[in-house]
Amino acid sequence: MDRRKFLETSGAFIAGAALSKTSLADTLAFESEARNPAVRLVLPINQNWRFSPRAMDGFQAREFDDSGFEQVTIPHSNKRLPWHSFDEKSYQFVSAYRRRIKLPPEAIGKHVFLDFQSVMTASTVWINGHKLGEYKGGYTPFSFELTPHLDWDGDNLLAVAVDSTERPDIPPFGGVIDYLTFGGIYREVALRAVPATFIANIFARTRDVRSDHPAVEVECFVGTLQNNQEPLTLEAELRDGSQIIAHAEQPIPAADIASEPVAHSLRMDKLLNIKRWDLKQPNLYTVVVRVRKGAQLVDEDACRIGFREASFTEEGFKLNGEVVKLRGLNRHQTFPFVGQAMPGRVQRRDAIILKKELKCNIVRTSHYPQSRHFLDCCDEIGLLVLEEIPGWQHIGDEAWKSLAVDNVRRMIRRDWNHPSIVLWGVRINESQDDHDFYTRTNTLAHSLDPTRQTGGIRYFQGSEFLEDVFTMNDFGFPLKAPNHPRYLNTEFVGHTFDTKSIDNNGRLTEHTLRHARVHNQIAGNAQYAGGIGWCAFDYNTHADFGSGDRICYHGVCDMFREPKPAAGFYKSQCQPDEEVVLEPAFHWSASDEYNWYEKVVVCSNCDHLKFYVGNQFVAEADPNRAEFGNLRHPPFFSDLSKVGDWTGDLRIEGYIAGKQVIAKSYSGQAIDQKFELRADDNVLKADGADSTRVVLRVTDEYGAVRPYATAAIVLRLEGPAELIGDNPFALIGGVGAVWIRAKRQAGTVVLHAQHPSLGMQELEIQIGAAAMEFT
Repeated sequence: MDRRKFLETSGAFIAGAALSKTSLADTLAFESEARNPAVRLVLPINQNWRFSPRAMDGFQAREFDDSGFEQVTIPHSNKRLPWHSFDEKSYQFVSAYRRRIKLPPEAIGKHVFLDFQSVMTASTVWINGHKLGEYKGGYTPFSFELTPHLDWDGDNLLAVAVDSTERPDIPPFGGVIDYLTFGGIYREVALRAVPATFIANIFARTRDVRSDHPAVEVECFVGTLQNNQEPLTLEAELRDGSQIIAHAEQPIPAADIASEPVAHSLRMDKLLNIKRWDLKQPNLYTVVVRVRKGAQLVDEDACRIGFREASFTEEGFKLNGEVVKLRGLNRHQTFPFVGQAMPGRVQRRDAIILKKELKCNIVRTSHYPQSRHFLDCCDEIGLLVLEEIPGWQHIGDEAWKSLAVDNVRRMIRRDWNHPSIVLWGVRINESQDDHDFYTRTNTLAHSLDPTRQTGGIRYFQGSEFLEDVFTMNDFGFPLKAPNHPRYLNTEFVGHTFDTKSIDNNGRLTEHTLRHARVHNQIAGNAQYAGGIGWCAFDYNTHADFGSGDRICYHGVCDMFREPKPAAGFYKSQCQPDEEVVLEPAFHWSASDEYNWYEKVVVCSNCDHLKFYVGNQFVAEADPNRAEFGNLRHPPFFSDLSKVGDWTGDLRIEGYIAGKQVIAKSYSGQAIDQKFELRADDNVLKADGADSTRVVLRVTDEYGAVRPYATAAIVLRLEGPAELIGDNPFALIGGVGAVWIRAKRQAGTVVLHAQHPSLGMQELEIQIGAAAMEFT
């Protein structure tokens, strides 16, 4: 096969061509855990881009004058927006990105690919004025080969036209969708320079995990871009940190140019002392793969894996043979002000919130493949994942369906080594049946990854069941009884009871109890594998949905990731040896709500509570097992109607086995007492993208949020960073957040925040030097 034919049929060209065949050469450099720069170069190119919100004629030409373009760093949003009440059409335009590159000497003689993690929504790419093609899709990775068009001695010009309109020919568009996609090059970009024979992808499948001698089968996809007449050797190592614990190798025969990388399998078996990946101890290993020609190293790449066995069964979901009742939330990966364009640190923080603060054991990536950083963190902290393809109810024409099938392919090939992922979602969320379409998606998923089951999110039980797990959105109560042996509830509550942090105590309490009731029903029937509530965080949406301000207030946390009382229910379901939890489902203050205090609810994993008002004992309570007897830790109900002085402070004490283990106090004075600043991180990298959240809170004297505090906070930033967010920032529900994004200089950043009556608060963040990026 000649070189031109290879480019037309391989993944380097397929981004702009028909999608019936997609090469594993598309697999991005970002998946690698260890690379040898002597044989392959992976060069991030996220800095020094030039951006224009208008793709004017001729902008892709090398000689085009882009001095008027804005200099930006990737991840980048094509438009900064308010956090609510904006027109979603304001970011729906075609924009232009340009970047100049000069290749290092080490790249000479190699094949150079341009790898995009994701761009929203359609990307037309040029190198030195040569059009490489258009890639259609905003959530999956794609690549183009640059080699034939490069100037190896001088500057090269990359140009990208990014169409962020809601094109009906591209999933998830074509109908209405209950979320916003935003725009821009919002995930990272890199150059990947590889030899003519290179490792295109690695799929490491663990075997016999529960035995004393587990094994790992390593499927290595080797691409051949030039005829190779010499035999090669393929070898694989299994590493625990820096320790090599197993090794295997086999010969690779000589090969001509091939349109698809060829799969070669190696097996490392009879492994000893392997530590399993599970929810409490998510042990990870590294598989390193090399291609050699005699003693010469040709290429090297690696992936990270975990040894675990995960399956949905008639007895529920099992991890390493043990039944685990799944308890989780859906996650949209969007953020205030910048949409999806947040860097790795911020993406990882969401996983930490879900696992460490909300105590979930599973998350669904509704409704699209999400950031690799988020998934990496799920691997590291032991958070299970249901990952699904882009879509929301609508199914388009045959070309649209082919793109959706290709999304299945790209999602699985990108993420098949993540031990956290236990289920592939291969059906458009809440769509109608389409036998031929979903036969294709399921067949493809099983052929690519026979180790994982498939699911397809639907909202009616009469749906044709083509997947392995019946995944069901059920917003009624009580839930429908399972009609299949492997059954997972994937959405509930949500839009049926949207709740804002400023709502009254009755609504906040009922929101909490609705989540508790569903999980109680699920816990009482082994046929329910578990439940994934809708949803973790409030999110921006179209005018067709939400509360009239482009927000769906469906989360147990607000869109700034601050908890509502319902978050306390999820948190309370952990065991006390992990964290003792005591979270009221109400705000303590005098209220014009009639008789709300006759049923106050507290979520806790204690076994007894005592209530004091103004230092006077007023009530005690045990877990409400009469109504919530299936839960590990039922909520507590108490009647505080006999309280005489509502201006007294409330104190709740929690006991386990007769011993007080926690106490929390809440002011009855109804006065804003303290203003707080709290940063998630105090050290950032000076790479122009690294960011951290800074939470603004007005509290009582005990640190409890004052839910009706609405002050405008004036912010002033000193040092090498920029502020992402409103300034002044008007608190909502007594809280809010902005993000601090590092610039490309090291130094000290000081954020000054002025409250109109509670004074000034400051916090300091260190910006450390970052590795120099290839220019």
